[in-house]
Amino acid sequence: MIQIIFGEKGTGKTKRILDLANQTVREAKGSLVFIDDDNRYMFDLNHSIRFINASEYAIGSPKMFYGFISGLLASDFDLEYIFVDGLLSIIKHELSTLEDLFRELERYNVRFIFSVSGKDAALPDFMKDMVLT
Repeated sequence: MIQIIFGEKGTGKTKRILDLANQTVREAKGSLVFIDDDNRYMFDLNHSIRFINASEYAIGSPKMFYGFISGLLASDFDLEYIFVDGLLSIIKHELSTLEDLFRELERYNVRFIFSVSGKDAALPDFMKDMVLT
């Protein structure tokens, strides 16, 4: 399952995804991972959430991101949630080009929560049902 926290820059998406991760850790039965493009929010997370700075892995495309996620899942069979703050800044692609990536990620038995910056008019049709309100 994929869920999106969507909105323009400065609308509180990062705070919302951090709060959601910290709330989820209390009820999750498996592991949680939080991926960001820097270390800025590492200490804002519960200590039991694994933090990953994606900039250390030179992820620059949807295929590289998919491979990175596949590696995480292969190394932790208990992985239940993956939170990604600033998805577009990590994969460096336009939102409209990500439908194939999302379809591939939906095959996994993991809950993905992405924060994505953009204007409402830029939200592709394939993502509209994924947006958290």
